[in-house]
Amino acid sequence: MRLLLVSDTHLPKRAKELPALLLAEIPRADVVLHAGDWVDTATLDLLEGRSRRLVGVYGNNDGPALRARLPEVARADLGGLRFGVVHETGSAQGRERRCAARFPDLDVLVFGHSHIPWDTTADTGLRLLNPGSPTDRRRQPHCTYMTAEVTGGLLAEVTLHRLPRR
Repeated sequence: MRLLLVSDTHLPKRAKELPALLLAEIPRADVVLHAGDWVDTATLDLLEGRSRRLVGVYGNNDGPALRARLPEVARADLGGLRFGVVHETGSAQGRERRCAARFPDLDVLVFGHSHIPWDTTADTGLRLLNPGSPTDRRRQPHCTYMTAEVTGGLLAEVTLHRLPRR
């Protein structure tokens, strides 16, 4: 099972459209996971229309129209793994411990908010993944997204993709 992980698209404030390389990944993905801060409903409509399956949440920059359509926390069983998606997890310090305590029933937590790519594992085995942002790199050298494979109940081939500068 191929996954596409994205967050913090911030359209149309940070960019006018999603990068072509990211859009090309959508048909290759069995599931697209979006960790919030869409900002506009058009991006949600686009991903819903192009994805085989979309698992998404709202973020702190998402208004009432998006909050009416998306949960704050989403859960999905994907290929034998228990995934969760949430926008904010708090500061980097102590993140693994906090998330493991908040989400003891998950194997993988996809989150956003910071625009900083993140891939760590808590002592409990919870894998934490932040794909960064494909449209707003902030203090990072590149805009980013992630892909991953779930095979035989295991998360494998987690890849951070760096997008070329606009």
